[in-house]
Amino acid sequence: MMLYLCLAALVAISCAEDSKHVPPKVQVYSYKPGQYGEKNILICHVSGFHPPDIKIELMEDKMELPNANQTDLAFKQGWHFHLTKNVAFTPMIGKEYCCRVTHGASMKEYSWTTSM
Repeated sequence: MMLYLCLAALVAISCAEDSKHVPPKVQVYSYKPGQYGEKNILICHVSGFHPPDIKIELMEDKMELPNANQTDLAFKQGWHFHLTKNVAFTPMIGKEYCCRVTHGASMKEYSWTTSM
């Protein structure tokens, strides 16, 4: 009987840990100061989230930029995950650039602006 109670407690603790949903902190920036018409790298760093089901898209005018690179999913103490995605791009006047992050059922866009 005691064994069953211990197993039930472990299952309850495990389910409680899995149910913790922590939204990501998102930073969108470029490698160099943003200058229109000059090659640069668009970077989106996503951190402090749980669970690890996340999708990062780097966008230009609502279209995903091709050939992006993404780091491996990593975590820190407390099982809070972090991930970075980047892509080469040349910012152009009149274009909008953002990082679209989908975490679980939530999707948000975070804008990049030039330093000009």
